[in-house]
Amino acid sequence: MPGRPDILFPLFGDLEGLPGIGAKTAKLLAQMGVEKPRDLAFTLPHSGIDRTFRTSIREVVPPATVTVEVTVGRHMPSRTKSGPSRVVVEDAETTFQLVFFHARGDWLEKQLPTGQRRVVSGKVELFDGIAQMVHPDHILRPGEADSLPAFEPVYPLTQGLTQRLMAKAAAATVERAPDLPDWIDPALKAREGWPGWRAALLAAHAPAGQADLAPTAPARQRLAYDELFAHQLTLALARRVERRGKGRPSHGTGALQAKVLQALPYQPTAAQERAVAEITADMAGEKRMNRLLQGDVGAGKTLVAFLALVVAVEAGGQGVMMAPTEILARQHLQGLRPLAESAGVVLEILTGRDKGAERAAKLAALAKGDIQVLVGTHAVFQKDVHFQDLRLAVVDEQHRFGVAQRMELGAKGQGADVLVMTATPIPRSLALANYGDMDVSVLDEKPPGRTPVSTALVSNGRLDEVVDHLRRAVAEGKQAYWVCPLVEESEVVDMTAATDRFQRLRAALGEGVVGLVHGQMPAAEKDAAMARFVAGQTSVLVATTVIEVGVNVPNASIMVIERAESFGLAQLHQLRGRVGRGAEKSTCLMLYQPPLSENAERRLAILRETEDGFRIAEEDLAMRGAGDVLGTAQSGLPRFRIADLERQAALMAVAQSDARKLLADDPELRSPRGEAARTLLWLMERDRAFRLLSVG
Repeated sequence: MPGRPDILFPLFGDLEGLPGIGAKTAKLLAQMGVEKPRDLAFTLPHSGIDRTFRTSIREVVPPATVTVEVTVGRHMPSRTKSGPSRVVVEDAETTFQLVFFHARGDWLEKQLPTGQRRVVSGKVELFDGIAQMVHPDHILRPGEADSLPAFEPVYPLTQGLTQRLMAKAAAATVERAPDLPDWIDPALKAREGWPGWRAALLAAHAPAGQADLAPTAPARQRLAYDELFAHQLTLALARRVERRGKGRPSHGTGALQAKVLQALPYQPTAAQERAVAEITADMAGEKRMNRLLQGDVGAGKTLVAFLALVVAVEAGGQGVMMAPTEILARQHLQGLRPLAESAGVVLEILTGRDKGAERAAKLAALAKGDIQVLVGTHAVFQKDVHFQDLRLAVVDEQHRFGVAQRMELGAKGQGADVLVMTATPIPRSLALANYGDMDVSVLDEKPPGRTPVSTALVSNGRLDEVVDHLRRAVAEGKQAYWVCPLVEESEVVDMTAATDRFQRLRAALGEGVVGLVHGQMPAAEKDAAMARFVAGQTSVLVATTVIEVGVNVPNASIMVIERAESFGLAQLHQLRGRVGRGAEKSTCLMLYQPPLSENAERRLAILRETEDGFRIAEEDLAMRGAGDVLGTAQSGLPRFRIADLERQAALMAVAQSDARKLLADDPELRSPRGEAARTLLWLMERDRAFRLLSVG
């Protein structure tokens, strides 16, 4: 693997070589994630200050920043130790005061000698009707005033760093930046009117006004695109390697699928039929399938996944479906069993609970091929689990499994196809950022028979009314969830809140009516409590968010969410999706603690307006930002320095198709544009891409 090209050396040296940066400053910059000149080049100003020269402060309406030439008048030293010192100055039309706290008199007199002219720039405010400028940002001699930019960029800082230092270091870095050959498709560059790379960098660090700071400014768009393109190129390489692993064509006969469809009480939606067709085509192909099945709560992903598993069985192989928890694995088993029976498919479950002889018998049947579809938790990853002929692995709730685990599961079968299901609708830009190596099928319709859920906001003060409502509902044979608030990040505190609520509801509704599940319970107890609720032995289930993903109790028609304002939009949408699964009219009551913040109010209002998970996800992204929506810690979502996934979503799709096309035309990246793209990958520190290239 060749090393970083020489042309990039100026960007990868020590920060301490830059003007004004010593060991101490370098340490401060490192706290901001700036460790080399390249990082500094990509730390763009986030705002700017208009320093246009004015004849008088009368030209602006305070409070405002102004730059004027003044004649220095008398000094009024501070009378007390902590009081301000003032200097009276006069511009072309009026007098005003410069105000300094803790300034030494001799320093002030040196800076502002009475009778001389100076250029001052800073924020003018009115105080008791008198215009004053507290601590001017700049005090210059008239001859030095040209050094002041008309529009001064403002950089992000950390404590101990000054704007002046950042601006100086950034300017020096950009000055040293090499002129790089372009990796952007020339037609795209011309169409968008984007500058070259170095020109874009210079422009982004020297904005001439507010418009140059917007994500839509050509220089910024260009630099954002470079980041997204490097990311998508890496994902496209990963996809090529993953698909280059020869798949095994699995041709279904359609016979078993027909039996499953006949047994269904309803007609699949057009979206389900489309997804099944996409998956079946992938499975029949020579390359390994790596597909994401994305559907909203209750869009019928399980049926699509099962039909795909049936194709694997029709082709003479086996399939496996993985769930993140034991509860979900058992639920998949219950949901799939009638379908499997209708088609005569042998279905079995394997979880951490299987021990001894029973486990050994299952493993033997699996290795012989007697079990055709296996449902399980991560217990199916274990070394002693062998399939006779694994053709398809279905992974439920992607974000609990990383890419590495996805690969590991695929490795259990010679080139097994992989289908990942997620119930979290992800906005397209994020889906492309996180799953750009995968192909995506979307279920955007709901199957018939799901009743809309009416959503109401109720203030905490009306808790007693809610409990009365619950009492009546339970008497009529209805079931309800009661979700307790998320208290900080502490499961112990969450548990206390849940236990407390459980005891109060039990006192109000009667013994044996209320069940409890929380994260601190042993798995067996949790499952037992869930099972009692599913069987209808308890009517109300008090829970922390463990019930968020996938639990299915058709009879449950009420969802109470306590302190709803403490949850994210996507989470609230997931929780609400636990009801409305049967024919019974369902309600979701969101209890909140007034007063609500503006953000919380907007979140809850969106949920009242719509049940469309994709629209909710787009709103969530706009409100919280990309990292939060996917939970960056677990999603491995790339951290972009310039690109803004919320405001530049469309660029991500262009970057993906461009990256895939470049690789199709130039698989080794050896054309002039391919070589330029290699330089970009080094510049963006995409070392993984080079490992993938050498494999490719």
